[in-house]
Amino acid sequence: MEMSPVSATGCFECCIKCLGGVPYASLVATILCFSGVALFCGCGHVALTSTLTMLENHFSTVTSDHATLTLVIQIFQYIIYGIASFFFVYAIILLAEGFYTTSAIKKELQSDFKTTVCGRCITAFFMFLTYILALIFLAIFGFTAIPVFIFFNMWNTCAALKSPDSNLTSPGSVCVDVRQYGIIPWNATPGIACGSTLGEICNTSEFYLSYHLYIVALAGAGATVIALIHYLMILAANWAYLKSAVTTHEYQDIKTKDDQDLEAEARSKEGQNSSSYS
Repeated sequence: MEMSPVSATGCFECCIKCLGGVPYASLVATILCFSGVALFCGCGHVALTSTLTMLENHFSTVTSDHATLTLVIQIFQYIIYGIASFFFVYAIILLAEGFYTTSAIKKELQSDFKTTVCGRCITAFFMFLTYILALIFLAIFGFTAIPVFIFFNMWNTCAALKSPDSNLTSPGSVCVDVRQYGIIPWNATPGIACGSTLGEICNTSEFYLSYHLYIVALAGAGATVIALIHYLMILAANWAYLKSAVTTHEYQDIKTKDDQDLEAEARSKEGQNSSSYS
């Protein structure tokens, strides 16, 4: 069956109308937030597990020496679970708020809808909460850079140990002491790796995997910060649009009332003039 030109035009206009109601800025921020949180939580969880395995096998062979570190890593992993769940729900809520606000603004411009005080307060609340979350995740971004820095130093040490151009007279003097970073206590056994032992650690899958996963987790945390800043700009713009629309409606209501008063006064004068002539 062939579609008539009228129905085709109606479908096209309906599609354009639907696409016009999509908050593309909020949609981009949501995709960026999902991607960043997924990278940070997924890679961070696996990297912490690999780091603990590497420490247990090479730097802290006594269980009691790294018991506190094991507990801290487990707490961080539970926090990661909470962050993933919370941001998944929060991003969906902000996307829904974007759909609502976009629709409200379009109807405001068409004078078909008036924004309530509750709607503006909800937008302001999300703006405040997003600002707080952006600061928190900015701190998380800085904290995630610490393991990247540690593994970067180890990576450079391993590269210098393997490089034929380094001209090392005593490779056994090239060491990595994890205790100086405060990860494990100073009485941990052995706590330090030198020479061939360090070379073996550098060739393990735990070291290679942890280093690159921490980098990806850092990138994910940065993407989440950008997404939250993007959300913050969107919410601030939406709140300003809604506030401006309310002011415009108030002005239009006052103007309409004045016009009605003037029209009533003019009719009253015309009635008095007609009665005096009669």
